[in-house]
This record gives sequence, C-alpha cells and structure tokens, in this order.
Amino acid sequence: MKLELRAITKRFGALVANDHIDLTVESGEIHALLGENGAGKSTLMNVLYGLYQADEGEILLDDVVQHFSGSGDAMNAGIGMVHQHFMLIPVFTVAENVILGHEPTKAGGRLDLPAARAKVREISARFGFDVDPDALVENLPVGVQQRVEIIKALSRDAKVLVFDEPTAVLTPQETDELMTIMRQLKEAGTSIVFITHKLREVREVADRITVIRLGKVVGEAPPTASNEELASMMVGRAVELMVEKGPEKPGAEALVVSDLSVIDHSDQYVVSHVSFSVRAGEVLVIAGVQGNGQTELTEAIMGLQPRVEGTITLNGHELTRHSTNDVLDAGVGFVPEDRNEDGLVSEFTIAENLMLDRSTSAPFVRAGALQLGVLEKFAEQKLTEFDIRAQGITTRVGQLSGGNQQKVVLARELSRELKLLVAAQPTRGLDVGSIEFVHTRIIQARDAGIPVIVVSTELDEVVALADRIAVMFRGGIVGIVPGDTPREKLGLMMAGEAPAEVAA
Repeated sequence: MKLELRAITKRFGALVANDHIDLTVESGEIHALLGENGAGKSTLMNVLYGLYQADEGEILLDDVVQHFSGSGDAMNAGIGMVHQHFMLIPVFTVAENVILGHEPTKAGGRLDLPAARAKVREISARFGFDVDPDALVENLPVGVQQRVEIIKALSRDAKVLVFDEPTAVLTPQETDELMTIMRQLKEAGTSIVFITHKLREVREVADRITVIRLGKVVGEAPPTASNEELASMMVGRAVELMVEKGPEKPGAEALVVSDLSVIDHSDQYVVSHVSFSVRAGEVLVIAGVQGNGQTELTEAIMGLQPRVEGTITLNGHELTRHSTNDVLDAGVGFVPEDRNEDGLVSEFTIAENLMLDRSTSAPFVRAGALQLGVLEKFAEQKLTEFDIRAQGITTRVGQLSGGNQQKVVLARELSRELKLLVAAQPTRGLDVGSIEFVHTRIIQARDAGIPVIVVSTELDEVVALADRIAVMFRGGIVGIVPGDTPREKLGLMMAGEAPAEVAA
C-alpha cells in the first residue's frame, strides 16, 4: 500500500509542530523519518494514526484521500503503529492482547480464544517470531513484547506499519533482530515508516530517509549518506560526532560502593548487592536497558532513596543514607535523568537556576542577603562559557530548548569544586549538536581529575565516553569491562549474560 502525506500542517496555539510536510512511502518500502526530539516526527505520525487532526493537508492511501477521526479509522484503513512504550496489558496472554478491541466471537457471542491463538501462531510462523500465544506478556523479554505489538498490528491487516523509536528499550541483539523483522515485513509488501534519531540504524535498514527539523522537511537522503551528512541535515550545521578523548590517567580510588541494595515500597530489591568503585580521572559508564535499577542506583548515591543497605564512601567519607544536601555539600555534582522534574525550576530565570544548590551560602548569599551583583556576573559568564542560547540571564528556563536547558544544569554543576560527577542520561532528548557539547564537557571533567559516573542506555554514548563499563541487568551488575569492549559482548551482557572475564 502506498502512503502519501501532502502539506500536513499541525499547530498547537502559536507553535507550528508540522509545517506543510510532504512524505511518500511506496508499497514495500522502509522509509525512515529522521529528526531530533521535538522536530515534529511523533506529531506527524499521530496525525497519520488519527490521534490528532491536521489543520491543513491530506492523507492518501493508494491515491485515495482518507479522513480519520480516530485511531480506529486508521486501523480499519490498514495503518498500524508499534509504539515506543508498548500498549500491552501485562497480566493478559499474548492472544488476549492481540485480539483486545476486536475480539472474535463464536455463535451466541462467546469469545473465540482458539481462533485468536491460531491467528497468533499463523503470523508468528509466517515471520519466524516464535511467540507462544498462551504466554503472559509480563513474563516475556522486551524484544518479544515488541513482536507481540507487531503481531497485534498485522492481525488487523495492517498494510502500513509505523515504528515509533522502536529500539529505545532494546538490547543491541534485539535491535538487530528487529531490523531483520522489518526487512521480512518489507519483502511481504508491508510499507514501513521508521521514526528514529539514531543514524546508524537508519543507514542499516532504510530504503529512503526523510529528515525533518523544527517541523519542516529539510531534505531527503539515501542510506548511503554518511553519519556526518545526516547529522548536519538534522542540526543545520556541521557536527563532530566523535568526542575527542585521550587515554585516561586514573588516580586514587574515590567513590567506593560496597554491597549496595535498594528496596522499593513493595519490599522488592530494585538494586541488589552492587559493588564497584570509580577512580579520580576516569569515566565509569553504567550501561543497560532502561529499568534495570540504574535510576535507583544513582538516587541511592544522591541520598534520594529511603531504604538502602550497604555502604557508599567518597574519599573515605561515608555518604550512605545522608541527605541530598549533605551529598551535594560533599562535592557531588548531579545531572539528573529528568532535567525538567529534578534539575530545573522552569519558572525561574537562568540566573536563579544557576544558584539552586547554593542558594543559602557564599558567594551568592551573605548575612542572609542575596548578592545580586555577584549572581548576575556569574550568570553572564556561564551564559558565554557554556554557549547557552538565550536572550539573557533573566530568560525563564522553561522557554529554552532541551539542549540549552541541559547546558544550564551542566553549568551549575560544573561551576563548583567537585569530588564526583554523576550524570544520568545526560543527552536524553538533545540534538546531536548539544550531545557533542555535553560529551566534551564530561571528558573535560574527567581530564581535570574528577571521577565521573555516567548512566546511559545509548550504546553509542557508552562507547564514546567510557573508560570502564558496568552493565546492569535486573538490579545487579553483570560485569565491569573495559571501555573498548565490543558492542556484541555488551549487548549480551545487557540481556543478562555474564562476560567470560569480569574486570575489577
């Protein structure tokens, strides 16, 4: 089935999320829609799927104009979507999830589960999915859950499949398997729209690539285009994709985490008996698929988890179960994974955000009085030093782009004397130009002798920054390996397979 979007425009108040976007996907083609977070990719697909109504433009399937008032209309027309966050009921079986919303019935209106199971087996066999229709979804690995989403769409005779950032929660091996599945779907005549911001993946699987920036199509490229060419189209300027990093010069052991466990409100161990250390002047990256205890581990280090066992010491000083203020006062800089929730106050100005964790002491406060002149001078300096694009230091942080917001967080945390830097998902939601800046600053901190912990689910980032890599799986550390460990090995570790040799 051929899909055509003509001059699609979608506005949210004064914001033009999609600006006269044209896109054609031929039958049996994998067409990648490449762009940074906030570029308008997901908005466009929500228009296609009937979740939003376009203000202008039209959708055509096989040259026939369509009118979707909801996702049901889109599905009935042959469009399916595989969401980044799966739309599955964990306590239902595969078959029950697949038929949810369009349940087959027998005479008398009774549910026909055998027909549902047969449908799952038929589609699974056709594409080699190996999915048990009676398995509970909550017991399936993430990669298999994604296959269930695909089966669900295909069971409704989807001729156009939209994959929205489908690799965000997958290991490298699961990503490779998904690429194989996409090629199989293409061979079967399915048209695929592949939404992503990952350059390596689009070059590997796409037949054509459309790049959008700030809500507009800025160009089309073949999969033979280089990463640098694609990145410059996404950002609008040349970008250095590889961070320059000399060999590490590790010093003494600084942070020591021993037998650390974190217990949640349900009395479950979300971090289980974790031990590692970080030396001065090295970057330890904690890698793994999101949701394997990384968030809780960093929160425990920062004094944000109430139930912690084991010990955390920094340069010999105990930090375990200390308050967050005590941890910050001990010289720990923290870049949280959700900058809007935990790193910034959106209604405050840039200047006010730059003094958030030093709002009661010198140099910004003396004798209980705010030193406005000192703050203004400091903020102006950081605005320039960290290339924060804003009208001035009185601009509210909520008005900045994601990249500039992250620069404010980095400027604040790196502008005091640090004994440890903890950066959780430091480039999430950033364009490649901002990623380049953030990576450079992290390596500068490491080269200044600061021990650095980076938590990341992005394998490219892990490889770019790490001197050593600790891989987490289900709350534990599978192993700690050198920074140049092959991707294939890291992928196996992210799926829970311990390496043959584990570095100390």
